[in-house]
Amino acid sequence: MATIVVLLEMEPDQALGAEGVGPAVLLVHAAGADPDAPEDPQAWTLCGRDTTPMEHAHYTPARPGEPWYPPALHDRRCPDCERALRLR
Repeated sequence: MATIVVLLEMEPDQALGAEGVGPAVLLVHAAGADPDAPEDPQAWTLCGRDTTPMEHAHYTPARPGEPWYPPALHDRRCPDCERALRLR
């Protein structure tokens, strides 16, 4: 699988909660990594949203088989990004 960057879509004017969890996170998205700067996302998420206003989750699965999103945010993962990842 190609490298992805995990991004957080935040509620407008809200700060990220403790340990990246909190009511401020609307959805967790995935974007392809920029080939020139692998820590940075490409311009669009896999579901087609602009990555500019999103927060970098700084999350990477520790080993194969772990989810692409932070486990504490399981209920907030973007279903369209998840579907796109399954098709890759």
